[in-house]
Amino acid sequence: VQLQASGGGLVQAGGSLRLSCNASGSTSSIQLMGWYRQAPGKQREVVALIHNGGRSTYADAVQGRFTISKDNDKNTVYLQMDTLKPEDTAVYFCNAWLITIPHDYWGKGTQVTVSS
Repeated sequence: VQLQASGGGLVQAGGSLRLSCNASGSTSSIQLMGWYRQAPGKQREVVALIHNGGRSTYADAVQGRFTISKDNDKNTVYLQMDTLKPEDTAVYFCNAWLITIPHDYWGKGTQVTVSS
């Protein structure tokens, strides 16, 4: 599986961005997709996950501000980020979890910078 993420950029606090992650390859084996982020000097953390059935979960820090969704026809997962805060500044990574081995795939990160 290959994951191509896009949509990062620079935005002022309170603004919005939408990240996209297109999956290609053995997409029928994907069970779960999600977004993670890593800020400078910090560990990578989960932001939002979406299961095949559509159920989504969010980190407390983004609950109510971010929305994860997917377009199955396009094999694409989106992360709509609203009311962005400077602490949302990080490199955002797309992840896919497959039912086959290897289970875990990562896309290249996309930088999100929120200025105060």
